[in-house]
Amino acid sequence: MFAETIARLGDARFTAPMVLCNEDHRFLVAEEFRAANIQSGSIILEPAPRNTAPAIAAAALILSQTDPDALMAILPSDHVISDITAFHACVDRATQASLSGQMVTFGITPTRPETGYGYIQAGQSLEGQDDAYTVSRFVEKPDQPTAQQYFNAGTYYWNSGMFLFKASDFLAELETHAPNVLKSCKKAVDQMTESNGFYSLEKSAFETAPSISVDYAVMEKTNRATVIPSSIGWSDVGSWMSLYQLESPDENGNVSVGDIVLYETKNSYIRTDTQLITAIGVENMIVVATDDAILIAPADRDQDVRVAVDTLKQQGRSQAVAHSHVSRPWGSYKNLQVDTAFLVKEINVSPGVQLSLQYHNHRAEHWVVVEGSARVTNGDNVFDLKPNQSTYIPLGVIHRLENIGTTPLRLIEVQTGDLISEDDIVRVEDDFGRV
Repeated sequence: MFAETIARLGDARFTAPMVLCNEDHRFLVAEEFRAANIQSGSIILEPAPRNTAPAIAAAALILSQTDPDALMAILPSDHVISDITAFHACVDRATQASLSGQMVTFGITPTRPETGYGYIQAGQSLEGQDDAYTVSRFVEKPDQPTAQQYFNAGTYYWNSGMFLFKASDFLAELETHAPNVLKSCKKAVDQMTESNGFYSLEKSAFETAPSISVDYAVMEKTNRATVIPSSIGWSDVGSWMSLYQLESPDENGNVSVGDIVLYETKNSYIRTDTQLITAIGVENMIVVATDDAILIAPADRDQDVRVAVDTLKQQGRSQAVAHSHVSRPWGSYKNLQVDTAFLVKEINVSPGVQLSLQYHNHRAEHWVVVEGSARVTNGDNVFDLKPNQSTYIPLGVIHRLENIGTTPLRLIEVQTGDLISEDDIVRVEDDFGRV
């Protein structure tokens, strides 16, 4: 969805997109731009999660350094938009309104009485512009009867979380309605640092910003809020059933993805990334299996997944915060099996790239090449490995892995020791500026 988001910006309406992301996602973002052959603008790294208002404030401050009246389109990367032509037409209407000083939000024309979205109530038509309205009010996610009332009224729109306005207008409204956000973000931007093409907001200053959404901080308080009704085939994919709604069910009302066998199963969303799922006599259910977790829930309880995630976080379970597939600047790795005394990984290294020269204080490593050509530094020895060849890296020995081929290098790594952790890496040299 991130790749699709940046692809939607590939015409003359837009400059190269600025991306704000958590610092842990920086290499994933850069790789998506490279893979899509799309030129990125600045990649701004947030040192801590602070919701949307501080992120947009930082972007506005950076843009205003060169053009205070720059038009900002705020586009979350987890949206599906199927009608790109209609989306661009909405951007054009929003541009017209924002040039006159309006703070525009994209309101999605509802197709059903949805309880999983917030709503925007449209007010009067904007003077001089058709199909643009003042915002009467923002409302939270409703219960089912209220959602039905909103749907029947015809003046309520789903709150998409997409916006368009001048940087200067947003900063002025922020100064009025959330000056503490502006103060923290200004300091974080003023002390921003650059490394290897990434720009890092200053950590201590950014962390003083309150964690608050742009809706609460500005849009619900400003008298300049304008809504553009938008029928663009939109979904924010905020639940598993929203994925169901994007697909075409089979004759029994099921959407299935992966290796699945169904018997007397109806109106269910069933997905597997790994093992076979067989469902018998299941109705109106969600079943999702990944390589490290399985979810089972009634279809009408899909919004309660967040409750389960909160419980997992309270229990300190890694599945709530980390995926088994991890991107790195040199490629990626995937945890295949995890134990307190060992870890088995699949490592993929991009062509012509090398990992850092490093050593470990608590673990040794065994490498077996599966595909590609590896150059290995193992202490004082440097040698090449082909598929089915292996090496052993003792604890404390300086080592490095390099892909000397023109195709991806794939190997299996087995870590053993008294502490298995990504923190047990001491880098001696690194092409990516990491420490």
